[in-house]
Amino acid sequence: MMRKTKRHKRVHAIATAGVAALVTLALPGCTAASDEVRAPSPTAPTAPGATGTTTAPAAAPTPPAPSPTYALSTAPRTIPAVREHEPARGPGWKPAPGARVVVAQDDTAALADEARLLAGELGLAYGESAAPRAGDVELSVEGSGKPESYTLTVKDGRVRINGPDEAGVFYGTRTLKQAVRAAGSAPEGTVRDGPAKPQRGLNLDIARKHFTPDWIKGRLREMADLKLNQLGLHFSDDQAFRIQSDSHPEIVSTPHLTKAQVRDITALASQLHITVVPEIDSPGHLGAVLRAHPDLQLRDVGGKAVKGAVDISNPASAKLIDDLLREYRPLFPGGAWHLGADEYQALVVRDPQASFPQLARAAQQRYGPSARVQDLATGWLNDRAAVVRPSGKALKAWNDGFFAGGVTSAAKDIQVEYWTGKEIGARPPLEYLREGRKLVNLNDEYLYYVLGEPNQFTYPTGRRIYEQWTPLVLRGTTPVPASYDGQILGGRLAVWADLSGAQTQDQVAAGIRMPLAALSQKVWDARTPQLPWTDFQALAGRL
Repeated sequence: MMRKTKRHKRVHAIATAGVAALVTLALPGCTAASDEVRAPSPTAPTAPGATGTTTAPAAAPTPPAPSPTYALSTAPRTIPAVREHEPARGPGWKPAPGARVVVAQDDTAALADEARLLAGELGLAYGESAAPRAGDVELSVEGSGKPESYTLTVKDGRVRINGPDEAGVFYGTRTLKQAVRAAGSAPEGTVRDGPAKPQRGLNLDIARKHFTPDWIKGRLREMADLKLNQLGLHFSDDQAFRIQSDSHPEIVSTPHLTKAQVRDITALASQLHITVVPEIDSPGHLGAVLRAHPDLQLRDVGGKAVKGAVDISNPASAKLIDDLLREYRPLFPGGAWHLGADEYQALVVRDPQASFPQLARAAQQRYGPSARVQDLATGWLNDRAAVVRPSGKALKAWNDGFFAGGVTSAAKDIQVEYWTGKEIGARPPLEYLREGRKLVNLNDEYLYYVLGEPNQFTYPTGRRIYEQWTPLVLRGTTPVPASYDGQILGGRLAVWADLSGAQTQDQVAAGIRMPLAALSQKVWDARTPQLPWTDFQALAGRL
């Protein structure tokens, strides 16, 4: 396939002199009293005929200083933009000395990480189980609503963030953080917000190019601020196998991630409400495994080895892959697993049955005389799904691992990760949608960042994603009918390291920054953005 450190920033309160100036500007104009209306002196002589003493008139009461007036607030500037903001009049909120992030006692276990992170980012104290006071930010899990939604209210000099789940509250803290970074303060009023799509993220090929743990964790923090919630890790391919294995150490490449490093990555991801989705691609893209197990390599009728493909008619092939699936299942505690299934080279030839008679025979033995090689490949996918399914993880596979017209079909609970319609035999997205399948959008026309730009790939631009792409645009540039929107679960930007030396890690990070920001906007809210691209780009620079 082409495939929790804290950042401290003290924001000081506005100076007392500045406040005084503001109040002064708000006072009505006045002039000095004239001599003609000056009050008589209490020692002046008594008028003729008067009895008793003369007293000075009571001083007029001092009028109260008028309250400052405020314009109606506007929505905070964030990426992605908030979906709804109810404006109000008031000073808003900004970090000030003595202010805290507080969590009610009942929510401490759930929200302590979120509170500590936000406190560190805004230079505030953390007030565990403390009663909120003026200037504080209060976090709570409460209310009902869609998963990952939240309400953020700025009123009476305080900020309140609540949502039906921890993720929603966390995203509310991201909105507050960005509002302060963009404008120095959060505007008065109420934000009601939540994502359009449940799956939003980045796919990373760490098989063809080794990315360091610190670099990966940096992308996790970037994703979290953009309210993205999935990191796909493609760690096995023809070039290398990049995670430590105890069941099959012979297949592991150097350099690679240790299991301790993977646990560190998944722990940070969990704190940031990101699911790490592992992928051991099979039955193709297994070249690194086959270098240690050449006896499992697929060969055609002439005995020629087929690059990256295991012989799925050989039970030993299934055993090896299942060993790895069982080993890595507990290493990735997130709720999803990618089974791969793309570009099995036995199915890209003109006549798979003639070219691979051993696969044709195995298909007929298992599924009957009318079965074909594609049925055997479908059986392979279903068998690997059966190994992972008991973990309760959602199952995924690339779209070109699903076939039409066979005697068997892929299990209905496997999500289609749609990346291309350009491959031989690849079906258009409407075929999957009409079958009732759920799709995730990784459209290679917009969302593929392929190092070195081989095979006519060009680096995606944030502007093109921002202005032209939506989750409905699954293949090429044409959207599917909006009636299928509910079946499209979201999308991910995909980094593929086909020419791994073409860019450094830092260059990759810089190259995907704006595409990732644009993607975050369109999977959070697929409607046409209100900001023009140049303003969006400038905002991303400030954030």
